[in-house]
Amino acid sequence: MIDSDFNCQQHAQRRGDAGRASGIQRAALAAGLMLASCLSPACIAAGVPASTFGTTIGSGLLCLDQIDPFFFWSYLKESFGAPYKQEGGAYWFKVQTSLWGMQVSDILVSDGSGQLVFLAATIKAKPDALSDAILGSTGIGYMKDGTMRYAPMESGLGSRIVYAGQDARIYCAKYNPDSWR
Repeated sequence: MIDSDFNCQQHAQRRGDAGRASGIQRAALAAGLMLASCLSPACIAAGVPASTFGTTIGSGLLCLDQIDPFFFWSYLKESFGAPYKQEGGAYWFKVQTSLWGMQVSDILVSDGSGQLVFLAATIKAKPDALSDAILGSTGIGYMKDGTMRYAPMESGLGSRIVYAGQDARIYCAKYNPDSWR
């Protein structure tokens, strides 16, 4: 970043307005410093999500992408540190972030021990509220699967929203091609 700042000052001196960087130059420098700070070990240790969190994890949860447990495990480990437990065929990552305007508490990634590969998230909201938030943010709707009070909800893409105690859990699960070999 120091080199970029130096280059901006050199350019300004050549133009004859030494010492005055343009608003665009200052904004570019600030954006670069913010990006560098978010990739720092301190940022990662604090569990701050990468700027691609919504796109990467959100797309996986909505079944808009392939489910590659190793990719998601690596991504989450880099962003939030090691999983805090391995239970029920999944690695559990504690997160403090949001998706679709809703608070996320855990992300689960399949550990490859079963016939399904999956990505799941626990959201601090009721399933109906999560469904409404996703519809408003992405246009993807969910339908209840049955008439029971706590019936799961499913999108046309195969993503499901279920109750997880008082919270909602959204997941995308697909058959593990390696489990058939």
